[in-house]
Amino acid sequence: MSNPKIDIEELRHKYGEEIKKLSAFLEIKLKTKIDVANKEIVLEETEEGTVVSKDYLRILLRKFLHKQELKEEFRIIAGKENTLVIKKRKLRESE
Repeated sequence: MSNPKIDIEELRHKYGEEIKKLSAFLEIKLKTKIDVANKEIVLEETEEGTVVSKDYLRILLRKFLHKQELKEEFRIIAGKENTLVIKKRKLRESE
C-alpha cells in the first residue's frame, strides 16, 4: 500500500500559513513524518510501521478545518489513488 497524500493546492493558494499548522497537527496526531511539497503533503509510515487509513486521515483533516474555522470554506474529497483533496466549496447563490 502506498503512502497517503493530501492535495493542498487550493488551501495554499488562499491560506499559505495554514499549511505549517496542518503539518504540525498531523505530525502530533499520527506520530509520523510529514513531507510538505508545493502542492501536496505526503505521509510516511508511522513509528509502528503501519500506514494511516484514508478514512482516519479524512476525519483528522475535517477536525483541522473545524479548529481553524475553515469548514465553511473548504471540504475534503477523494482524489486519485490514495489521495485526499482539500477543495474550496462553491458559493451558493441566494434566491
